[in-house]
Amino acid sequence: MTVHDGQLFCGVSRRGAATLAVILFALAALPGAAAGPLVAAHRGGAALWPENSLLAFRNALALGVDLLETDVHLTADGEVVIVHDPTLDRTTTGRGAVRDVKLSDLMGVRLKDRDGTATTEHLPTLRELLDLLRPASASLLLEIKVGPNREPYPGIEEKVLGLVRDAGLLDRVLVMAFEDETLRRVRTLDPKVRTVLLVSTRRAERAAARDVVRWVTAMGANDLGIDYRALNADIVAAARASRVRVAAWTVNEAADMKRVIGLGVDVVISDRPDLAKRVVTGLE
Repeated sequence: MTVHDGQLFCGVSRRGAATLAVILFALAALPGAAAGPLVAAHRGGAALWPENSLLAFRNALALGVDLLETDVHLTADGEVVIVHDPTLDRTTTGRGAVRDVKLSDLMGVRLKDRDGTATTEHLPTLRELLDLLRPASASLLLEIKVGPNREPYPGIEEKVLGLVRDAGLLDRVLVMAFEDETLRRVRTLDPKVRTVLLVSTRRAERAAARDVVRWVTAMGANDLGIDYRALNADIVAAARASRVRVAAWTVNEAADMKRVIGLGVDVVISDRPDLAKRVVTGLE
């Protein structure tokens, strides 16, 4: 089986590139095959553990997920940190915009669990997550975020790619963004890096299925990550015709998981990776 450079999720595991290629590309090579889609732990499994925590990522890897999903922002002193929001308030004991604090300011900050209670987990850096991921076989869906007013972080793409390159994980990291310009900067810096255009329901419902897929191909991205509520058979068909892989986010109910799997998605991104794995394997 030939693995094409432009296709999605071809990270090399310790078992060898050929074996992993069979696992990750079976669905595309054999339409209708028994192999199901890949499972990605959204923010490490945000319904199970403190979101975007090292605890969540470790536990998700222990579940055997195919991919981890996470988000990065940039601190005032240029450190890439793992957090979803542009501010610290919702998910941590800290306050204010991430871009206004230095990494040293975050030393005493702790992550909150789903009910808002402080945990013992600290706010991780991207370097820490990459160190955790390196000995595993999973890949990483890494979303580059923007600031509180949707302003881009100067130089964040270079810093992210530098950290991924230093970790030796360029072939196992897919860079995602909602902003076209972010992905263009990534592709300018390294055209070989795999990129995923994220599309919201609001954006998708204003366009025809073929146009949604055209947004991906026109900007040179490799794949489409779309809100599962906007996903339909026409979008999947258009994606297949253009050799674009489809990841559905964020799918947390079994019925919704079964629907997107029936449509033929390649990746199910979920806050409940435990449930997603059971559904994908037919145990739920």
